[in-house]
Amino acid sequence: MKLDEIKNAVNTGKTVCWANDGYRVIKGKYDWLIEWIEDGNCTGLTHQDEKTLNGKEEEFYIKGE
Repeated sequence: MKLDEIKNAVNTGKTVCWANDGYRVIKGKYDWLIEWIEDGNCTGLTHQDEKTLNGKEEEFYIKGE
């Protein structure tokens, strides 16, 4: 998935995962994040340039689709 597709999916209530169902993309207070749901640990969805994903596009998916 591309960055804009990920953001649109989350904004419409879909669950976007990265690599496996344990990593979820969330919209934080100030930034987009990838959260490990087991302990709430997060990393940014993108690098500091806010364009380059912290993961390969093909590793992001909508859960259940």
